[in-house]
Amino acid sequence: MRSGIPQGVTEAVDLVAGDTADIDPADGDTADIDPADGDAADVDPAAPEAGQGWGTEACPACGEPVPADPRFVTWCAACDWNVDPADGDPRPDPEPDRVERLRRAMAQRYGEQLFADLAQEPASGSGAPPRPGAAGVLATVLALAVHALTLVVAVLGLWFLIAGWGEGAQPVIGVLLLALAVLLRPRFGRLDKHEAELPLLERADAPRLFALLDDIAAAVGTRGVDVVALDADMNAGVTTYGIRRRRLLHLGMSLWAVLTPQERVALLGHEFGHYAHGDTRHSLLVSSALNSLTTWLYMLLPSGGRSLLDTFSNLLTALPRWGVYGLILLLDQATLRNSQRAEYLADGAAARLAGRDAAVGMMERLLAARSAETALRREVVATRTRTGGPARRDTPAGRREEAADVLWERVAAEVRRVPAHEYERLRRVAARRGHCVDATHPPTHLRIRHIARTAAQEPGLELGRERAAAVETELEQPARTVARLLLRDGAV
Repeated sequence: MRSGIPQGVTEAVDLVAGDTADIDPADGDTADIDPADGDAADVDPAAPEAGQGWGTEACPACGEPVPADPRFVTWCAACDWNVDPADGDPRPDPEPDRVERLRRAMAQRYGEQLFADLAQEPASGSGAPPRPGAAGVLATVLALAVHALTLVVAVLGLWFLIAGWGEGAQPVIGVLLLALAVLLRPRFGRLDKHEAELPLLERADAPRLFALLDDIAAAVGTRGVDVVALDADMNAGVTTYGIRRRRLLHLGMSLWAVLTPQERVALLGHEFGHYAHGDTRHSLLVSSALNSLTTWLYMLLPSGGRSLLDTFSNLLTALPRWGVYGLILLLDQATLRNSQRAEYLADGAAARLAGRDAAVGMMERLLAARSAETALRREVVATRTRTGGPARRDTPAGRREEAADVLWERVAAEVRRVPAHEYERLRRVAARRGHCVDATHPPTHLRIRHIARTAAQEPGLELGRERAAAVETELEQPARTVARLLLRDGAV
């Protein structure tokens, strides 16, 4: 679910969702951080770490002892036996389409190149803002060409409609061309009214939260947001919408609940880092051009029918379809390196603001996204099937209210139960698969290694206990609303 997320143009992408990452403990430039630890995340004693209650068994490949925890994949850290079993992930990533596969290949290549380049810079976590250069100029020219084509279609439509009025089919052609121009027009984004039930917070609704956001934004060199949208995602992101370019922070309660206060500062510092280190790809001009090209591609997709008419239609649209493919990939090529550098710089902003350990810990918490999703599903099913009990739970609405009160605490507890050996397995899987958040992000394991090799320093902003509690109090009722709607609708 997304709360009021604008449709259309975005300024910055989500942080990460359900991704994996890698830190090589033998690598001297990495931080010594246990992702399962946290100053606000006590591990449930009922969920012992490796060798503390579940026992061990011998690795069938090398004979070394391995943790035997029935809740997670059994694997060997010494020889990588079963580290990435074919059935280890019950919900594998969906197969991407042709454009997405090419984008991911470029993201992997550029991410590795940038990681090597950034290694030559001073390890301070900072860096110069991305410069468009020749690639940025090319992206701007391509975007202008896309929008110019839309304008030409609109002008032709007006000409056919006005000059050809009463001249047979010309007015009809004009109307069709104008309709096409409207469909392909640049979009400024808007709030999604379909999910208006989810909380949208403005300054008057949560003054302490917005004060924290303003402080974090100022620390990374930008301004705060106008709206905060809450939903149930294990994710976060920033975007802009409307002609006035209002800023919106999307905050997933599943992610917020599992982070420590200082990791929350790192999360927000990363998101505001997108605004401070903006890149060409997410400018209004280029992003709206990409949206238009995506619309063109959708309209030109081949029909699945086998009739003569379908075959003729597919042949007729083949050439323009491949032309649109080429434009999308060329625009990706022109913007991707700049976009990935901006992502690394946003990670650096999080490390400088919250501290290196908190920034790495924040990203590693995301390794347990599947555990959070599992907990949410279990709570939804339990709430819908539970019967009997106290009077407060003798109706479906009563059961939802009771479950909503403790939903996020239970999700956080589930994530805290993930042992260190499972985090380590997920890191290694990430390095093998080359996972990244999406096709525009660098590989996540390289992002974490980049943060981890920055110099340790005092956090630029510390979220104290009292201030953290005040912010949490403001979010308590909106978070309960998100939980109640999730339990009612059953969407995870």
